[in-house]
Amino acid sequence: MTERTPVRVMGILNATPDSFSDGGRFLDPAAALAQARRMVAEGADILDIGGESTRPGAAPVEVEAEIARVAPLIAAIRAESPVTLSIDTMKPQVARAAIAAGAEIWNDVTALTWAPEAADVAAELGCQVVLMHMRGEPRTMQAAPVYQDVVGEVEAFLVARAEAAMTAGVARARIWLDPGIGFGKTLAHNLTLLAHLDRLVALGFPVLLGASRKSFLKALDPRAASAADRLGGSLAAALAGAQAGVAAVRVHDVVETVQALALARALAQAR
Repeated sequence: MTERTPVRVMGILNATPDSFSDGGRFLDPAAALAQARRMVAEGADILDIGGESTRPGAAPVEVEAEIARVAPLIAAIRAESPVTLSIDTMKPQVARAAIAAGAEIWNDVTALTWAPEAADVAAELGCQVVLMHMRGEPRTMQAAPVYQDVVGEVEAFLVARAEAAMTAGVARARIWLDPGIGFGKTLAHNLTLLAHLDRLVALGFPVLLGASRKSFLKALDPRAASAADRLGGSLAAALAGAQAGVAAVRVHDVVETVQALALARALAQAR
């Protein structure tokens, strides 16, 4: 890995009952706050707070319920820590409540397409925005996704969404891109995207990579049936992202990822 700005580590905190890896563990506010403290102590640069699962087959959550899960938690974390906070939501109303509570990033798996006013709201809020690629929607996205050129199609979609956001008034410097590993992609699609992350990085926007514990790793290693058994593959994906120049990696295993990236940086400096 060549010397670059250190890759930031975004810790995942799901205040949900049904997320694919840790659903239910942090639905209780006290447990969620304790996990936030733990990830900050482990070296997380950003915490990504979510109140609605986007795993394959996930059911939607009402706006009020999602806000109730995330806004008090964000406020509680902000009251005791300066760590950067991100809200993982597709709903403008939830993003608005989260930013008001202290979040600084809107991480949207629909790239501001869930609601007609989403891009305008992002511009009004003035926050950083992560635009992610997803084929379909969570309940159906893994139903035989097909691409002719997965890298080219993902790249074209993200560029178009970035342009739409900027047209609405979102500053270019506040836009991030995410290829959406596992969101409407087969194993082959995910591997091709990971192998060509440098093409997205070359667009000039910071790139967020989220591959942690995802099911494509199980396809590579059938022994990793449980999400918790996919640490090795998750770390390999994070290192591949760092090599390609991504700005941040979104992970469940913060301390292990911080250590792996630190070693990669040290080796690059030693060369």
